[in-house]
Amino acid sequence: MTQATTKTVLITGASRGIGAGIAEQCLARGYNLAICARSKPDIGGDKSGNSSQVLSVAADVTNEAEVQGFCDEAVRRFGQIDLWINNAGVLKPIGPLRSCESADVATHLGINVLGVFHGSKSFSNHVRSRDGEGVLINISSGASTSAYEGWGAYCAGKAAVDQLTQVVALEEAESGMRAYSIAPGIIDTDMQTLIRSCSADQFPLVEKFHELKADDAFSSPEFVGKSLLDIAFDDSARPEGVCIRLPPGK
Repeated sequence: MTQATTKTVLITGASRGIGAGIAEQCLARGYNLAICARSKPDIGGDKSGNSSQVLSVAADVTNEAEVQGFCDEAVRRFGQIDLWINNAGVLKPIGPLRSCESADVATHLGINVLGVFHGSKSFSNHVRSRDGEGVLINISSGASTSAYEGWGAYCAGKAAVDQLTQVVALEEAESGMRAYSIAPGIIDTDMQTLIRSCSADQFPLVEKFHELKADDAFSSPEFVGKSLLDIAFDDSARPEGVCIRLPPGK
């Protein structure tokens, strides 16, 4: 194991959207970066997706062994992990609960909830193994506390993420680890494109999201990335509480 010389950030679901935006901000600050997605992310590395600063792997967050293997590889490369961000998530299935297939909901919760559980478990054990500090950020949503017709699986999953994170914060406080469940706001990612492609029968509030697009009323991935890194590493930006809602920002 090499000796850590700078901050190391691990991000799941980093191939696009918010995850990619956070990753770019990490590189801009000179942090070591460990990233994964179902397909190996191509951010800041050579043709293999890797560099001295970047470790990029394909990993399925629903598979505990793959998540732990990713953790172990990051520790071998960089010495330790200072910030772990569980970002991997999906929105589908979209539609009334009565029309959703159980298998689709199980797949959704496997990614959005079990994936967060696996990452939180691996990081908690890592922080305890080195008897040091660490920050866990689980990406939540305003949907964790506000119900939306057509988003039964998503609302349930994000509510679970909030509660799971609060439990981890209590359990790991003595280890020196801080844990946050952070709703990043509305960002114009592929998920937003999917939302706008829905019919009103699937998602009755779809017109609201077309209006947001017309008004360019989105936060930027850059803003979200900077905010999360400040929360993790800038004492003056450290929030109170566990479940945090970011304000809009560019």
